[in-house]
Amino acid sequence: MPQSATWSDDERRQFVDDGVLIRRGLVHGTVLSKARELVGGWLNEAYNPAQLTAYTERSFAPELEEHPDLLALYQRSGLVELSGDLLRPATTAGVTRAQIQIRLPHGAQQPVKAMHVDGVSCPHLEPRDLRTFTFIVGVVLEGGATADAGALHYVPGGHHRMASHFAEDWVLGQPAQTPDDIDAQDGIAFTAEPGDVVVMHHLVPHRVGINTSSTPRVMAYFRVSHAQHPDLALRALSDPWLEYPVLAALARPGTV
Repeated sequence: MPQSATWSDDERRQFVDDGVLIRRGLVHGTVLSKARELVGGWLNEAYNPAQLTAYTERSFAPELEEHPDLLALYQRSGLVELSGDLLRPATTAGVTRAQIQIRLPHGAQQPVKAMHVDGVSCPHLEPRDLRTFTFIVGVVLEGGATADAGALHYVPGGHHRMASHFAEDWVLGQPAQTPDDIDAQDGIAFTAEPGDVVVMHHLVPHRVGINTSSTPRVMAYFRVSHAQHPDLALRALSDPWLEYPVLAALARPGTV
């Protein structure tokens, strides 16, 4: 049975509280299998171990980021509709690239990603050039559903703490992305099977765990932005609902 292409009221409130939503088994069938085959083929045939740090910091399989079989994970799974529903009546900018993140198995010598929020620690950037977005969508392609198998770890509700941090203690260009109390947290592991989807507010701090399993953990990520995000980016760091018209009302104190 197809899953709903909208979020329920309970899910909206959960996103306000936690900054994270999960849909199990949303991506399936040939859309999932083609993407898995594509990335699996790249890993077997084109992966260059000498580029492991660059892949980890940016994206694995960078030459495939605009491949139709990867974009189909977002465009042909209901995620376009779910993304639009989360921001309505505002609109989303088009998503034209996928990012592939792989945590290699058996504790490979792969850089560890500490707690962070994406795109806010580049000293050379002007405010309009912040490499931020509104929320991220992650689709599991491969990997075991255990916390120690290279899972994404996130801090539920951490977007509230980060918003106050950006409002009170942060200046554009400083190297530290998260405050000490966030850095000290392990986060909750997104334990998931292929086809499961996580939607995460940009301000939710997160890290990536070491993969001690025998199977690569492969995620495809899509960065979704409000259509006017370039104009709102700096303000959105301290106002987590600036780009979410409907959710802004839910987030007001006293709203039931």
